[in-house]
Amino acid sequence: MYDYLIVGSGLMGATFAHLATKAGKRCLVVERRSHTGGNVHCQLVEGINVHQYGAHILHTSNKEVWDFVNGIAPCNRYTNCPVANYKGRLYNLPFNMNTFYQMWGVTTPAEAEAKIAEQRAEAMEQLCGREPQNLEEQATLLVGKDIYECLIKGYTEKQWGRACTELPAFIIKRLPVRMVFDNNYFNDPYQGIPIGGYNRLIDGLLEGIEVRTDVDFLEHRQELTALAPRMVYTGPIDAYYDYRLGHLAYRTVRFETEILNTSNYQGNAVVNYTEREVHWTRIIEHKHFESFGAEVTANPKTVISREFSTEWTPGMEPYYPVNDDANSRLLAQYQQLAQAEPNVIFAGRLAEYRYYDMAPTIERAMQLWKAEEE
Repeated sequence: MYDYLIVGSGLMGATFAHLATKAGKRCLVVERRSHTGGNVHCQLVEGINVHQYGAHILHTSNKEVWDFVNGIAPCNRYTNCPVANYKGRLYNLPFNMNTFYQMWGVTTPAEAEAKIAEQRAEAMEQLCGREPQNLEEQATLLVGKDIYECLIKGYTEKQWGRACTELPAFIIKRLPVRMVFDNNYFNDPYQGIPIGGYNRLIDGLLEGIEVRTDVDFLEHRQELTALAPRMVYTGPIDAYYDYRLGHLAYRTVRFETEILNTSNYQGNAVVNYTEREVHWTRIIEHKHFESFGAEVTANPKTVISREFSTEWTPGMEPYYPVNDDANSRLLAQYQQLAQAEPNVIFAGRLAEYRYYDMAPTIERAMQLWKAEEE
Protein backbone atom coordinates (compact mmCIF):
# COMPACT_ATOMS: atom_id res chain seq x y z
CA MET A 1 0.00 0.00 0.00
CA TYR A 2 2.90 2.38 0.74
CA ASP A 3 6.50 2.76 -0.38
CA TYR A 4 7.69 3.86 3.07
CA LEU A 5 6.48 3.40 6.61
CA ILE A 6 7.92 6.22 8.71
CA VAL A 7 7.87 5.76 12.46
CA GLY A 8 7.89 9.16 14.17
CA SER A 9 6.76 12.58 12.95
CA GLY A 10 9.59 14.68 14.37
CA LEU A 11 11.96 16.66 12.15
CA MET A 12 13.72 13.53 10.91
CA GLY A 13 10.60 11.58 9.98
CA ALA A 14 8.70 14.60 8.64
CA THR A 15 11.61 15.77 6.46
CA PHE A 16 12.24 12.32 5.01
CA ALA A 17 8.51 11.85 4.33
CA HIS A 18 8.36 15.24 2.62
CA LEU A 19 11.31 14.50 0.35
CA ALA A 20 10.07 11.02 -0.53
CA THR A 21 6.57 12.30 -1.28
CA LYS A 22 7.94 15.04 -3.55
CA ALA A 23 9.73 12.28 -5.46
CA GLY A 24 6.45 10.47 -6.02
CA LYS A 25 6.66 7.93 -3.21
CA ARG A 26 3.71 7.10 -1.01
CA CYS A 27 4.43 7.41 2.71
CA LEU A 28 2.59 6.50 5.88
CA VAL A 29 3.74 8.29 9.02
CA VAL A 30 2.79 6.83 12.41
CA GLU A 31 3.24 8.79 15.62
CA ARG A 32 3.04 7.53 19.20
CA ARG A 33 1.98 10.91 20.59
CA SER A 34 -1.32 12.64 19.99
CA HIS A 35 0.42 15.40 18.02
CA THR A 36 3.00 15.58 15.25
CA GLY A 37 6.40 17.25 15.40
CA GLY A 38 8.15 15.24 18.08
CA ASN A 39 10.09 17.46 20.45
CA VAL A 40 9.76 20.61 18.32
CA HIS A 41 6.00 20.66 18.88
CA CYS A 42 4.62 23.97 20.17
CA GLN A 43 1.51 24.49 22.28
CA LEU A 44 -0.37 27.77 21.89
CA VAL A 45 -0.87 29.30 25.36
CA GLU A 46 -2.21 32.85 25.82
CA GLY A 47 -1.33 33.58 22.19
CA ILE A 48 2.28 32.43 22.74
CA ASN A 49 3.93 29.43 21.06
CA VAL A 50 5.31 27.43 23.98
CA HIS A 51 8.16 25.05 23.13
CA GLN A 52 6.60 22.13 24.96
CA TYR A 53 9.72 19.95 25.05
CA GLY A 54 12.35 22.62 25.54
CA ALA A 55 13.74 25.51 23.53
CA HIS A 56 14.52 24.81 19.88
CA ILE A 57 16.51 27.38 17.89
CA LEU A 58 17.24 26.80 14.22
CA HIS A 59 20.79 27.78 13.25
CA THR A 60 22.98 26.56 10.43
CA SER A 61 25.82 27.33 8.06
CA ASN A 62 24.21 25.13 5.42
CA LYS A 63 22.35 27.38 2.98
CA GLU A 64 20.58 24.41 1.41
CA VAL A 65 19.02 23.54 4.78
CA TRP A 66 18.15 27.18 5.50
CA ASP A 67 16.50 27.67 2.09
CA PHE A 68 14.66 24.37 2.46
CA VAL A 69 13.13 25.40 5.80
CA ASN A 70 12.27 28.92 4.66
CA GLY A 71 10.62 27.55 1.52
CA ILE A 72 8.12 25.81 3.81
CA ALA A 73 7.91 28.11 6.83
CA PRO A 74 9.76 31.46 6.63
CA CYS A 75 11.88 32.23 9.71
CA ASN A 76 12.09 35.41 11.76
CA ARG A 77 15.20 37.30 12.89
CA TYR A 78 15.61 35.70 16.35
CA THR A 79 19.24 35.68 17.53
CA ASN A 80 20.17 33.53 20.50
CA CYS A 81 21.89 35.66 23.16
CA PRO A 82 21.51 33.76 26.46
CA VAL A 83 22.27 35.31 29.83
CA ALA A 84 23.77 33.54 32.85
CA ASN A 85 22.50 34.27 36.36
CA TYR A 86 25.03 33.43 39.07
CA LYS A 87 23.85 34.34 42.56
CA GLY A 88 21.86 37.26 41.18
CA ARG A 89 24.64 38.66 39.00
CA LEU A 90 24.12 38.53 35.24
CA TYR A 91 26.72 37.58 32.65
CA ASN A 92 26.46 37.49 28.87
CA LEU A 93 27.07 34.25 26.99
CA PRO A 94 29.03 32.96 25.17
CA PHE A 95 32.23 34.11 26.87
CA ASN A 96 33.03 37.46 25.27
CA MET A 97 34.19 40.95 26.17
CA ASN A 98 30.86 41.68 27.84
CA THR A 99 31.37 38.61 30.06
CA PHE A 100 34.92 39.60 30.94
CA TYR A 101 33.87 43.14 31.79
CA GLN A 102 31.10 41.79 34.02
CA MET A 103 33.50 39.29 35.62
CA TRP A 104 36.65 41.42 36.13
CA GLY A 105 35.90 44.97 35.02
CA VAL A 106 38.37 44.74 32.11
CA THR A 107 37.57 46.89 29.10
CA THR A 108 40.09 45.86 26.43
CA PRO A 109 40.89 42.53 24.76
CA ALA A 110 44.49 42.81 25.99
CA GLU A 111 43.35 43.09 29.61
CA ALA A 112 40.97 40.14 29.21
CA GLU A 113 43.60 37.96 27.54
CA ALA A 114 46.08 38.74 30.31
CA LYS A 115 43.56 37.79 33.01
CA ILE A 116 42.67 34.50 31.33
CA ALA A 117 46.33 33.69 30.65
CA GLU A 118 47.14 34.27 34.34
CA GLN A 119 44.43 31.85 35.45
CA ARG A 120 45.34 29.29 32.80
CA ALA A 121 48.91 29.34 34.05
CA GLU A 122 47.69 28.61 37.59
CA ALA A 123 45.71 25.64 36.31
CA MET A 124 48.66 24.35 34.31
CA GLU A 125 50.92 24.60 37.35
CA GLN A 126 48.49 22.52 39.40
CA LEU A 127 48.53 19.78 36.74
CA CYS A 128 52.31 19.41 37.13
CA GLY A 129 52.74 18.49 33.47
CA ARG A 130 50.06 15.78 33.27
CA GLU A 131 46.96 15.81 31.07
CA PRO A 132 43.59 16.88 32.59
CA GLN A 133 41.89 13.86 34.19
CA ASN A 134 38.39 15.30 34.59
CA LEU A 135 36.09 18.06 33.38
CA GLU A 136 37.08 20.46 36.15
CA GLU A 137 40.77 20.26 35.28
CA GLN A 138 40.01 20.59 31.57
CA ALA A 139 37.74 23.62 32.00
CA THR A 140 40.09 25.54 34.28
CA LEU A 141 42.92 24.88 31.85
CA LEU A 142 40.82 26.39 29.06
CA VAL A 143 39.27 29.46 30.76
CA GLY A 144 40.58 29.69 34.32
CA LYS A 145 38.97 29.28 37.72
CA ASP A 146 36.72 32.39 37.82
CA ILE A 147 34.71 31.62 34.71
CA TYR A 148 34.69 27.92 35.56
CA GLU A 149 33.39 28.39 39.10
CA CYS A 150 30.78 31.02 38.22
CA LEU A 151 29.51 29.96 34.81
CA ILE A 152 30.41 26.30 34.20
CA LYS A 153 30.70 24.23 37.38
CA GLY A 154 27.19 24.40 38.89
CA TYR A 155 25.37 24.35 35.57
CA THR A 156 27.32 21.33 34.33
CA GLU A 157 26.84 19.42 37.57
CA LYS A 158 23.08 20.01 37.37
CA GLN A 159 23.04 18.91 33.73
CA TRP A 160 24.89 15.64 34.39
CA GLY A 161 23.81 14.94 37.96
CA ARG A 162 27.37 14.44 39.20
CA ALA A 163 30.41 16.44 40.25
CA CYS A 164 32.65 17.90 37.55
CA THR A 165 35.56 15.99 39.09
CA GLU A 166 33.67 12.78 38.24
CA LEU A 167 33.01 13.74 34.61
CA PRO A 168 35.51 12.91 31.85
CA ALA A 169 37.64 15.71 30.46
CA PHE A 170 36.56 15.08 26.85
CA ILE A 171 33.05 16.47 27.53
CA ILE A 172 34.59 19.95 27.28
CA LYS A 173 37.07 19.70 24.42
CA ARG A 174 37.06 23.44 23.89
CA LEU A 175 35.31 26.53 25.22
CA PRO A 176 34.85 29.42 22.79
CA VAL A 177 36.41 32.67 24.02
CA ARG A 178 35.63 35.78 21.97
CA MET A 179 37.63 38.96 22.39
CA VAL A 180 34.79 41.06 20.96
CA PHE A 181 31.57 42.51 22.37
CA ASP A 182 29.32 39.97 20.62
CA ASN A 183 26.54 38.12 22.49
CA ASN A 184 25.36 36.04 19.52
CA TYR A 185 25.71 32.49 20.81
CA PHE A 186 26.06 30.82 17.42
CA ASN A 187 28.64 31.46 14.71
CA ASP A 188 26.29 30.24 11.97
CA PRO A 189 25.23 32.87 9.40
CA TYR A 190 21.61 31.65 9.38
CA GLN A 191 19.48 31.71 12.52
CA GLY A 192 15.81 32.14 13.39
CA ILE A 193 12.48 30.65 14.43
CA PRO A 194 9.70 29.74 11.95
CA ILE A 195 7.19 32.60 11.99
CA GLY A 196 4.12 31.29 13.77
CA GLY A 197 6.03 28.48 15.48
CA TYR A 198 7.45 25.09 14.59
CA ASN A 199 4.05 23.52 14.06
CA ARG A 200 3.84 25.45 10.78
CA LEU A 201 7.07 23.87 9.63
CA ILE A 202 5.95 20.35 10.56
CA ASP A 203 2.49 20.88 9.03
CA GLY A 204 4.16 22.07 5.83
CA LEU A 205 6.49 19.10 5.72
CA LEU A 206 3.64 16.64 6.23
CA GLU A 207 1.13 18.32 3.93
CA GLY A 208 -0.60 15.75 1.72
CA ILE A 209 0.92 12.81 3.62
CA GLU A 210 -1.14 10.28 5.56
CA VAL A 211 -0.34 10.60 9.27
CA ARG A 212 -1.76 8.45 12.05
CA THR A 213 -1.27 9.80 15.58
CA ASP A 214 -1.77 7.88 18.84
CA VAL A 215 -0.26 4.82 17.18
CA ASP A 216 2.51 2.98 19.00
CA PHE A 217 4.54 1.20 16.35
CA LEU A 218 6.00 -1.27 18.83
CA GLU A 219 2.51 -2.43 19.82
CA HIS A 220 1.36 -2.83 16.19
CA ARG A 221 4.65 -3.80 14.58
CA GLN A 222 3.45 -6.79 12.58
CA GLU A 223 0.47 -5.14 10.91
CA LEU A 224 2.33 -1.89 10.21
CA THR A 225 5.49 -3.41 8.74
CA ALA A 226 3.32 -5.36 6.32
CA LEU A 227 2.16 -2.08 4.75
CA ALA A 228 5.47 -1.02 3.16
CA PRO A 229 8.68 -2.65 1.90
CA ARG A 230 10.89 0.08 3.47
CA MET A 231 10.82 1.65 6.92
CA VAL A 232 12.36 4.72 8.49
CA TYR A 233 12.47 4.16 12.24
CA THR A 234 13.18 7.19 14.46
CA GLY A 235 12.38 5.71 17.87
CA PRO A 236 14.88 4.35 20.42
CA ILE A 237 17.00 1.61 18.87
CA ASP A 238 17.00 -0.44 22.09
CA ALA A 239 13.19 -0.28 22.24
CA TYR A 240 13.03 -1.60 18.66
CA TYR A 241 14.81 -4.72 19.88
CA ASP A 242 12.71 -4.92 23.05
CA TYR A 243 15.75 -4.02 25.18
CA ARG A 244 17.07 -7.55 24.72
CA LEU A 245 20.65 -6.38 25.35
CA GLY A 246 19.76 -3.81 28.01
CA HIS A 247 18.71 -0.16 28.19
CA LEU A 248 20.79 2.65 26.76
CA ALA A 249 21.11 5.51 29.26
CA TYR A 250 19.91 9.09 28.84
CA ARG A 251 19.58 12.33 30.70
CA THR A 252 16.08 13.76 30.66
CA VAL A 253 14.43 17.11 31.37
CA ARG A 254 11.44 18.03 33.50
CA PHE A 255 9.56 21.27 32.85
CA GLU A 256 7.55 23.50 35.17
CA THR A 257 5.56 25.94 33.03
CA GLU A 258 3.72 28.99 34.36
CA ILE A 259 1.48 31.69 32.91
CA LEU A 260 2.39 35.04 34.47
CA ASN A 261 0.38 38.25 34.60
CA THR A 262 3.21 40.38 33.26
CA SER A 263 4.18 41.25 29.74
CA ASN A 264 7.91 40.70 30.26
CA TYR A 265 9.36 38.51 33.01
CA GLN A 266 13.10 38.32 32.33
CA GLY A 267 13.69 40.33 29.15
CA ASN A 268 15.31 37.43 27.32
CA ALA A 269 14.31 34.07 25.87
CA VAL A 270 16.99 32.09 27.74
CA VAL A 271 18.48 32.72 31.19
CA ASN A 272 20.81 30.02 32.55
CA TYR A 273 21.11 29.58 36.33
CA THR A 274 24.68 28.50 36.87
CA GLU A 275 24.86 28.02 40.65
CA ARG A 276 24.32 24.49 41.94
CA GLU A 277 21.97 25.63 44.73
CA VAL A 278 19.28 26.75 42.24
CA HIS A 279 17.72 23.47 41.16
CA TRP A 280 16.63 24.43 37.65
CA THR A 281 19.19 24.83 34.89
CA ARG A 282 17.46 27.63 33.03
CA ILE A 283 14.26 29.59 32.54
CA ILE A 284 12.78 29.98 29.08
CA GLU A 285 10.44 32.90 28.38
CA HIS A 286 8.79 31.72 25.21
CA LYS A 287 7.39 34.97 23.80
CA HIS A 288 10.91 36.32 23.18
CA PHE A 289 11.45 33.73 20.45
CA GLU A 290 8.85 35.45 18.27
CA SER A 291 8.11 38.87 19.79
CA PHE A 292 10.46 41.81 19.45
CA GLY A 293 10.34 45.44 20.57
CA ALA A 294 6.82 46.75 21.16
CA GLU A 295 5.39 43.32 20.33
CA VAL A 296 6.58 42.04 23.72
CA THR A 297 4.34 44.39 25.72
CA ALA A 298 1.39 44.04 23.34
CA ASN A 299 0.50 40.78 25.09
CA PRO A 300 -0.10 41.51 28.81
CA LYS A 301 0.79 37.92 29.76
CA THR A 302 3.86 35.76 29.38
CA VAL A 303 4.73 32.06 29.73
CA ILE A 304 7.91 30.76 31.35
CA SER A 305 9.30 27.24 31.72
CA ARG A 306 11.82 26.17 34.34
CA GLU A 307 13.96 23.25 33.19
CA PHE A 308 15.24 20.57 35.55
CA SER A 309 17.83 18.07 34.33
CA THR A 310 17.31 14.62 35.86
CA GLU A 311 18.51 11.04 35.54
CA TRP A 312 16.45 9.07 33.05
CA THR A 313 14.62 5.89 34.01
CA PRO A 314 12.54 3.64 31.72
CA GLY A 315 9.17 5.22 31.02
CA MET A 316 10.53 8.77 31.02
CA GLU A 317 11.13 10.81 27.87
CA PRO A 318 14.75 10.29 26.70
CA TYR A 319 16.60 13.50 25.79
CA TYR A 320 20.39 13.39 25.84
CA PRO A 321 22.42 10.24 25.12
CA VAL A 322 25.10 9.40 27.69
CA ASN A 323 28.07 8.69 25.45
CA ASP A 324 30.31 6.90 27.93
CA ASP A 325 32.21 3.68 27.26
CA ALA A 326 29.49 1.36 28.57
CA ASN A 327 26.74 2.90 26.43
CA SER A 328 29.02 3.07 23.39
CA ARG A 329 29.65 -0.67 23.67
CA LEU A 330 25.94 -1.40 24.07
CA LEU A 331 25.08 0.82 21.10
CA ALA A 332 27.60 -1.05 18.94
CA GLN A 333 25.83 -4.30 19.79
CA TYR A 334 22.43 -2.90 18.81
CA GLN A 335 23.87 -1.46 15.61
CA GLN A 336 25.19 -4.92 14.75
CA LEU A 337 21.65 -6.26 15.06
CA ALA A 338 20.41 -3.41 12.85
CA GLN A 339 22.80 -4.40 10.07
CA ALA A 340 20.76 -7.56 9.63
CA GLU A 341 17.70 -5.47 8.68
CA PRO A 342 18.51 -3.88 5.30
CA ASN A 343 14.93 -2.67 4.80
CA VAL A 344 14.98 -0.54 7.96
CA ILE A 345 16.66 2.86 8.12
CA PHE A 346 17.49 3.75 11.72
CA ALA A 347 17.57 7.54 11.71
CA GLY A 348 17.68 10.38 14.20
CA ARG A 349 18.58 11.15 17.79
CA LEU A 350 17.01 8.07 19.38
CA ALA A 351 17.56 5.52 16.63
CA GLU A 352 21.22 6.50 16.20
CA TYR A 353 21.73 7.30 19.91
CA ARG A 354 23.36 10.57 18.98
CA TYR A 355 22.52 14.14 19.87
CA TYR A 356 21.29 15.99 16.79
CA ASP A 357 20.54 19.69 16.70
CA MET A 358 17.72 20.79 14.41
CA ALA A 359 19.58 21.74 11.24
CA PRO A 360 21.82 18.63 11.35
CA THR A 361 18.65 16.53 11.71
CA ILE A 362 17.25 18.02 8.51
CA GLU A 363 20.61 17.65 6.79
CA ARG A 364 20.80 14.01 7.87
CA ALA A 365 17.31 13.33 6.47
CA MET A 366 18.38 14.89 3.17
CA GLN A 367 21.47 12.65 3.06
CA LEU A 368 19.40 9.55 3.77
CA TRP A 369 16.93 10.39 1.03
CA LYS A 370 19.71 11.05 -1.49
CA ALA A 371 21.13 7.63 -0.64
CA GLU A 372 17.68 6.12 -1.31
CA GLU A 373 17.51 7.80 -4.73
CA GLU A 374 20.90 6.37 -5.65
